[in-house]
Amino acid sequence: MTIFFERMIRAVKLDSSLYEEVEADERAFGQSLTVVALSSLATIVGVTQRFSLPELFSGLALGILAWAAWSAIAYLVGARLCPEPQTRTDWGELLRTTGFATAPGILSVLGIINVFSGVITFLTSIWILLAFAVAVRQALDYGSTVRAVAVCFAGWLLYTGVFLGLVSRA
Repeated sequence: MTIFFERMIRAVKLDSSLYEEVEADERAFGQSLTVVALSSLATIVGVTQRFSLPELFSGLALGILAWAAWSAIAYLVGARLCPEPQTRTDWGELLRTTGFATAPGILSVLGIINVFSGVITFLTSIWILLAFAVAVRQALDYGSTVRAVAVCFAGWLLYTGVFLGLVSRA
C-alpha cells in the first residue's frame, strides 16, 4: 500500500500521529489537496446521485473553497485569537492536516445506494468534524481536544452549510 493510502486510512482512524506527520511534511500539501478533491467528488455524487461533469466540477471547486475557508477560520480563531502558549503554526500546516481530515467524506459516495442516501453524508460530516478537531489540535499544539473542537465548530457549520446548501441546488 502506498504512503498516500496509508495516510488516508490513518486519517480516517483519527490517528493523531498522522496529523503530526503531515503537519511537518511540507511536501504533503498535494496529498492533502487530493484527499479534499476525492472527498468533494464523493460527496457530490453521494448527495445528488448524479455523475454529470458540471456537477462534479462545481462540487470539486466548492469542496476546495470550503476546506480553505474552514482552515482559514481555524487558523484565525485558533492561532491568532485563542492560541495556547505553545501554539506555533502557519496556515500551510493547517491546510495539510485538515486536508487529510476530510478523508471520511470519501465514504459519502455510498449515498448512491438508497438505504444510505442522506444519512451517510450526515455521518461523514460528523466524522470530518472529529477528524478536523484532531488535526487542529495537533497543528495548533493544543493540550485540550475540547478547545480544538470549539475552534472547529464554527468553521464546520460554515463548511457543512455552504457545501450542502449549494450542492442541493445543483
